[in-house]
Amino acid sequence: MKRAMIIANPSSGKEEAKKHLDKVVEVLRSLEYETVVKETEKEMDATLFAEEACAERYDSVISMGGDGTLNEVVTGLAEKAYQPTLGIIPLGTVNDFARALSIPLDPEEAVGILKNADKRYVDIGKINGKYFMNIIALGGIAEATFGVSVEQKTKLGPLAYMIEGFKKIKDKEPFDAVIHHDDQEWNGGALLILIALTNSVGGFEKLAPEAEVNDGKLHCFIIKNVSIVNLISISTALLKGTLKEDENVEYLTASKIRVASYKNLIANVDGDEGDSVPITVEILKSHLPVFVPNNSLESKKE
Repeated sequence: MKRAMIIANPSSGKEEAKKHLDKVVEVLRSLEYETVVKETEKEMDATLFAEEACAERYDSVISMGGDGTLNEVVTGLAEKAYQPTLGIIPLGTVNDFARALSIPLDPEEAVGILKNADKRYVDIGKINGKYFMNIIALGGIAEATFGVSVEQKTKLGPLAYMIEGFKKIKDKEPFDAVIHHDDQEWNGGALLILIALTNSVGGFEKLAPEAEVNDGKLHCFIIKNVSIVNLISISTALLKGTLKEDENVEYLTASKIRVASYKNLIANVDGDEGDSVPITVEILKSHLPVFVPNNSLESKKE
């Protein structure tokens, strides 16, 4: 009999995990899975549970929570000799990884796709030995989002990150950076560096519209030290999905990127505080099996 481990964060999404848990169990049992439920109580619990699922060779792991819970689950699954297929029930504020995979943001609909899902191998990112699924950001604007409270996230959702970040625009803090990307190098002044793995960042799905979840590429945007007027123009380009075409933005793709700076920059990793520079970012191509909707055109190409 197949086995599935459900890893649920009971505090995610206004405690919605408990509300949907019975339905997930019901669907999995209808698919002839023997199910085990693990509820997180503290940081890194989800990682330990996912590692257990790999060691005991579970067929599937279902993550029920926000991007933070999902990051912990992916960390537990990454680079293991055996990996269960990951299912995602998004219960968080932004749910960028689910957006990029066309997984419904409505939890009930996300549960429903498990009944007839396809499996797709997707990229994950690695920064200084840790894992991420969406975005690395460097610069004062990125660091300003560390101040977003849980209450702001709940009330404003994706806009909370943008609001806090753009408050920093009036206090522009440019920095020098050296970026090694594959066998090339870029150096110069910047206000913000974004290294995206998927097309969805902070709830906006047009940062890198050409980015695919298994293209094996990091999509790097370097916003130069420009005037506030030009920053507003760049913001408009971001919303339109034309950021890489702006004359004040350098765009490059690579499988591995190293960033160094004389300034003590702290990386924003999927919305959370990460390591200080220098950082090395790389991609693990088509690394993780994930359940996706069976009407996903991309999943049918594989």
